[in-house]
Amino acid sequence: MRLLASPMFMRMAFALLMMVAAFVIGVLGLRALRRKLVGEDSLPESLGSAADASFAYSAVIQNLKQQKFELQNEHAIQKRRAKTSEHITAAVIANLPCGVVFIGPNGLVKQANAAARQLLGFASPLGMGADELFRETTAVQESGEPARLADAVKNSLRDRQHDILEASYEDANGVHKDLSLTLIPLTVPPDDASGLACVIADETAVARLRRDEVLRSELSAEMALDLRTSLSIIRDCASKIGAAENQSATGLANDIAAQADRLDKVVGSFLAGHSATKAMAARA
Repeated sequence: MRLLASPMFMRMAFALLMMVAAFVIGVLGLRALRRKLVGEDSLPESLGSAADASFAYSAVIQNLKQQKFELQNEHAIQKRRAKTSEHITAAVIANLPCGVVFIGPNGLVKQANAAARQLLGFASPLGMGADELFRETTAVQESGEPARLADAVKNSLRDRQHDILEASYEDANGVHKDLSLTLIPLTVPPDDASGLACVIADETAVARLRRDEVLRSELSAEMALDLRTSLSIIRDCASKIGAAENQSATGLANDIAAQADRLDKVVGSFLAGHSATKAMAARA
């Protein structure tokens, strides 16, 4: 008891207590410092992750904008190409030497180029129907059967059937023309309705040449028949002369008969060729 009450012991106990307190304070301080350091280290990591995510999001947005711009640019290019193609097609159709008439699904003319207007004799056939356009014109179909031209056009439009016809047509000005018509069913955008393209070729000059050729052939055939008749008469005369007893007259008659036979064969060959030509012209 006396030792515990001594001043030295009291000083040593106080010093030990201060050391324990200092140790505890130091440990608490180290822990607090550690928490602070850990908090400061984790904050930049979170900030870095957010910055990386923001950068990635911006990159995706920029990529999508670039793709959208490229798609819009490609669409504009395709649209310009389509418009250019339409202009080229319209220019080609407008300048074709043959007539082109577009008939809509309602049976009325929607478009006609300059050649068609000239062939049909109408300044503007737009809105006209087949009955008004072709009236009572009779056409010959590809099968060889005759048909009313307006009815053939209506049937081709209804049945979507390709057809080729030839018609002797009198235009609005009363001028006679020989026409060849090709009916082509087609699809009319944007509603995909069925329409008809009528391609018209002027065959008047060709038909006139064909008729003149047939006429010349007929005249030549008539001349050949007359010549054959004359040869037959010459042959009879040669036979009568050959019946005489004069030897020189007999020889002359034989020569005349031989020449008459030769000419008769030539005329026969000509007439056979004429018949074949006439048959071909009839089929054409």
